[in-house]
Amino acid sequence: MHFSKHDIEQMPSRYRAHFINSLSGYKSANLVGTADHQGRYNLAIVSSVVHLGAQPPLVGMIMRPDVVERHTLANIRETGWYTLNQVHQSFWQQAHQTSAKYPAGESEFSATGLTAEFIGDCPAPSVAESQLCYSVKLLSEQPIEYNGTIMLIGEIEQVVLKQPALFEDGHIDLNSLQTVAVAGLDGYHVGHALGRLHYAQPDSEPTVLEAKCKGD
Repeated sequence: MHFSKHDIEQMPSRYRAHFINSLSGYKSANLVGTADHQGRYNLAIVSSVVHLGAQPPLVGMIMRPDVVERHTLANIRETGWYTLNQVHQSFWQQAHQTSAKYPAGESEFSATGLTAEFIGDCPAPSVAESQLCYSVKLLSEQPIEYNGTIMLIGEIEQVVLKQPALFEDGHIDLNSLQTVAVAGLDGYHVGHALGRLHYAQPDSEPTVLEAKCKGD
C-alpha cells in the first residue's frame, strides 16, 4: 500500500489520527502527575515523553494546543512541577482511563483507583503503583508554530526505582519492570528483550553485551 500526501489529507479525521500516530512505532507510556495550588491532583496518560540529555538530565514532553482547558498544562504552569510515572502492566487499563475528560474538581486518582504519593518535596503527586517514577521541574516551554503544540522541557530532580532492575553500568531493565508501551492512540504492549549490544565501532561487528543487575 502506498499513501500520498493527498491520500492522507483525505482520510477522515479520526482515521488519520490513528494512522499518523502509529507511524512513529512503540512509544513510552507515562502518567503525568500534577497538582494545582489548591491541592487538587490531576493524572493524565501521555506517549510523548522524550530523552533530551543526561548532563543535565532533561526530558521533553509534547502537550496539545491549549485552545481548550488543559488541566495538566495549567497545573504545570501554576506550580512548575510534575512527575512522570511509567505505566506497569498491572494498571494499563486504569492508565488509559485517565485520558477521559474529567472535570477540574475530580481527581483521576480517585476516578481510576490509583494511589497518590510524593517524591521528596515535589508538590506534584506520583503514582504509588508505578515501578519507576521521577519528579521534574519545568525549565521552559517551546511552542511549535506548525500545529500549536508545546514542548515542555524539564529537569529530572529525583528518581524512584521500586524494583531491583538497575544494571551495574546504569542501564535500567524496563522489561523486568513490566513497563508498558503505546502504539498509535490506544494500543498497549509489553516488551520482549532481544538483548544489548556493545558500543558500535566502524571496524567491528555488533557483539552482545553481558551486564549484571545490581544485587545479582
